[in-house]
Amino acid sequence: MSISSVAVFCGSRFGVRPEFRDAATQLGACLGQAGIRLVYGGGHVGLMGAVADAAITSGGRVTGIIPAFLHDREVMHEGVTDLTVTTSMHERKALMFSKSDAFVVMPGGLGTFDETIEIMTWRQLRQHDKPIFIVNIARWADPLLAMIEATIKSGFAAPDVRRLFCVVDDVPAVMRALRDTAATDGGNANVGHF
Repeated sequence: MSISSVAVFCGSRFGVRPEFRDAATQLGACLGQAGIRLVYGGGHVGLMGAVADAAITSGGRVTGIIPAFLHDREVMHEGVTDLTVTTSMHERKALMFSKSDAFVVMPGGLGTFDETIEIMTWRQLRQHDKPIFIVNIARWADPLLAMIEATIKSGFAAPDVRRLFCVVDDVPAVMRALRDTAATDGGNANVGHF
């Protein structure tokens, strides 16, 4: 499996901990240096802007995909390699999916949760078998992972949903995981842990 592009889901705010911004900047730089195209929501604000800025500064290629209503509010990033303006959030997510070989989830809010759960659900429904990595910077994702565990415990999901994604602790770990996944079939290497 070749990974030449990665969709990054993350916050349009910086959050309260400096580690969040540091990790977003580190991820963008690492993707740029590795020659992996960043696909993201097209904004210049928050962690989204930090990851894009770092990828651009590192000589990386960046594809921004932003819905028209956010473009009209001038939230878009003017410096990306290419920017696509969509008519809706649904079209934005579909394009991000189609242009990406893997997904990396960084700290974020409701939009990040929405994108994460949707891409996991699509994998559960066998609409794709692209790897999904949750980067648990400063344990920010613990409540999300606990919700998944509670869903399993309540009988609304099978235990094997844990195999839909992989949890890593930091950016170096996700970069190693991307390399390892590219060296395998991409499916069996992506086993989640808590």
